[in-house]
Amino acid sequence: MGGVMLKIEGLCVNYGGLNALRDVTIEVPAGKLVTIAGPNGAGKSTLFNAISGVVKPASGTITFDGQDLADVRPCDRAKLGIAHVPEGWQVFKTMTVLENLEMGSLAQRDTSNWKRDLERIFELFPILAERQDQLAGTMSGGQQQMVAIARGLAANPRLLMLDEPSMGLAPALVDSVFERIAQIHKELKVAVLLVEQRAAEALELCDIGYVLESGRVAAQGSPEQLLNDPRVKRAYLGM
Repeated sequence: MGGVMLKIEGLCVNYGGLNALRDVTIEVPAGKLVTIAGPNGAGKSTLFNAISGVVKPASGTITFDGQDLADVRPCDRAKLGIAHVPEGWQVFKTMTVLENLEMGSLAQRDTSNWKRDLERIFELFPILAERQDQLAGTMSGGQQQMVAIARGLAANPRLLMLDEPSMGLAPALVDSVFERIAQIHKELKVAVLLVEQRAAEALELCDIGYVLESGRVAAQGSPEQLLNDPRVKRAYLGM
């Protein structure tokens, strides 16, 4: 396993005459955790929507394993091994935890290993094993976020895209969510693309980081480079 899995080159996306993304180039190597940090309105969610096919680029390319995603319908991108966990704990509230996970597994090409995959998910999220028969909508925000992440993993993805997983969570819960993301990356060897407003915590997790500002890549590098960059520290880390 190696090489670049997801390659975004010269990506431009327009919304209502505005440039939401301008000439964005980002790479996610196989098995790596890549963080995209930046303030609200920087274009982070637009980037995810372009990868998932929700919005159409004005120009530029997005390739996954060398395949141009422009040729792949949005509904078929999950089958390539791309799982997108959108912001805001989007779970099926009237379904049980187990039913939510089963819905996630439908994106798999081959479900013959579902029992093994489910055991692995329950090892990562013991609280979900305990509450597998509980309606997801009756759980706390932090637990619903765990369900959403676990449902993404149920597709057995090669790339897990997490959009603002800490949004709306109490500070005490944020650390546990980040710890779980680090554990998923380390133990499952899955590539993770993490979009996050909490720049310091998210950059500490990653192998490679990018900072988006007003639709452009303002900085990129290793966690050490970004966390020690005076401009990044001043503008994004409040230091």
